[in-house]
Amino acid sequence: MEFLQGQSVETTVAVAVAVVAVAAGAGFILLRSKKPKGCLDAENFKEFKLVQKNQISHNVAKFKFALPTPTSVLGLPIGQHISCRFGHILVSFLIIVKTQSFDALIEKRALGRFKYQPGQVRAFGMIAGGSGITPMFQVTRAILENPNDSTKVHLIYANVTYDDILLQEELDTLAKNYPDRFKIYYVLNQPPTVWDGGVGFVSKDMIQSHCPAPAADIQILRCGPPPMNKAMAAHLDDIGYTKEMQFQF
Repeated sequence: MEFLQGQSVETTVAVAVAVVAVAAGAGFILLRSKKPKGCLDAENFKEFKLVQKNQISHNVAKFKFALPTPTSVLGLPIGQHISCRFGHILVSFLIIVKTQSFDALIEKRALGRFKYQPGQVRAFGMIAGGSGITPMFQVTRAILENPNDSTKVHLIYANVTYDDILLQEELDTLAKNYPDRFKIYYVLNQPPTVWDGGVGFVSKDMIQSHCPAPAADIQILRCGPPPMNKAMAAHLDDIGYTKEMQFQF
């Protein structure tokens, strides 16, 4: 999902390349934010006109919505959530939703506990699965594109197949443009014949090899399906990351 017209730096960073898979006939999107700012309202839904839809894969589509005026900004904080209503259906999500996950998310409340401040840690380790890449991409882009932020980012991104990788072009571009500050390691459960990334599920060895070691000035972020989040929490505990070093979206 993208918003057109009047996209300030804040809006571009927060929304990034947002992708939503919903019914092809949806013409409008209604949004609500936890905190009122910009176009969003904490108490009331607002209507945004759908101006373009592109099918990215068999279960992911990219939607573009227009902001009210050329100078409007969305006002969505980095790494936080919004609530959406398509017609009479209320949906809460992290901006990216896959088709097969849609029904399960209809009644989920939006949460916005994560607040990022430049330089709050020396480095982030990020573990994402599927559409859980969304908050990671937002935070990573905000860090790397801020000339006053020297934070390093180490991302492990897991999917089932190569075609399931979301935002790959954008992620690879960031890795190419910021080689000293951003490292990404892809993991596939069903990799293609030629593949130089990880295979299977994210393991403790992968975390130890591709994330910063436990320390007071690092933080590990995780976002993925519930079984993955549970397994990653156990791995992180075993490795020695304290609860204060971990955050789950």
